[in-house]
Amino acid sequence: MNVNASWVSTVATATICGGAALVAAPIAISLVGFTAGGIAAGSWAASMMSTAAAASGGSIAAGSVVATLQSIGAAGLGYAGTAAVTAAGAVTGAAAEAVISKVL
Repeated sequence: MNVNASWVSTVATATICGGAALVAAPIAISLVGFTAGGIAAGSWAASMMSTAAAASGGSIAAGSVVATLQSIGAAGLGYAGTAAVTAAGAVTGAAAEAVISKVL
């Protein structure tokens, strides 16, 4: 594969994976129980909340993982979260494409 085709392939893969991550992240957060209506009873999110509350004396600390995921579940990713998730997906996709192109 020549350099130009390799570059185009990497950019295309990164773009697709970044977009997929942007769509998948809020869905995954909702599926584990962090929803717009609060933490779903009996879910992984409820278990995480219970563990975090027990560890901190009965409350959930602002900025904790549970609080952050619930915020995303209720209000969405926001600008910074959107950028971070898209970038992480793009970097992961580009890295995977580079590894696969070396193997094949």
